[in-house]
Amino acid sequence: MRIDIISVAPNLLESPFNHSIIKRAQDKGLAEIVIHDLREYGLGNYKQIDDTQFGGGAGMVMMIEPIANCIKKLQSERTYDEVIYMTPDAKTLNQSTANTLSLKENILILTGHYKGVDQRIRDKYITKEISIGDYVLTGGELAAAVLVDAVVRLIPGVIGDEQSALTDSFQDNLLSPPVYTRPAEFEGMKVPAILLSGNFPKIDDWRSDQAYKRTQQIRPDLLDD
Repeated sequence: MRIDIISVAPNLLESPFNHSIIKRAQDKGLAEIVIHDLREYGLGNYKQIDDTQFGGGAGMVMMIEPIANCIKKLQSERTYDEVIYMTPDAKTLNQSTANTLSLKENILILTGHYKGVDQRIRDKYITKEISIGDYVLTGGELAAAVLVDAVVRLIPGVIGDEQSALTDSFQDNLLSPPVYTRPAEFEGMKVPAILLSGNFPKIDDWRSDQAYKRTQQIRPDLLDD
């Protein structure tokens, strides 16, 4: 998979993509992540990328020309399965979306800044808009990092134990059950006896029951879905 990211502040993405699982995915050749500095497409001597908004109002808007020029150049080099805009005023990222995107070959992500991008970019070029929650960040870089992490970890071969990703929270619209490791007792707190029984069918039943109970208590909306 190749992921291209258009950013006003590309340095913000250096650390998230150069450590842990995402770095290993790139080292293995399973994922290629390329960050493009939008200012390289800025207008005039000062490489302008934003301007005041028509109709007045506080805040600057990312201009259409630099973004369009960058997207068109990248699209001339490859075909993208999705052109994604990270924005708080969109549908919230969920596991189903991450699963779907992990099957794609080429993805282009545009990160927003200021008051957002000229609406015409969204109308003409964007195929999917994604939010990571009902709050506003200073820019879309961290949101893009969240999306990339959620997607890349699902690519076969990225995580050593692929079964681990398939049993994460939300894969079946349930939260994960509680998990335990050694020691079996700590400061009077004991691991549930069923997990020490070796009876794996009953352990599976216990985990399913716990997952349902946790979901019912913490996120009952998932059961409605």
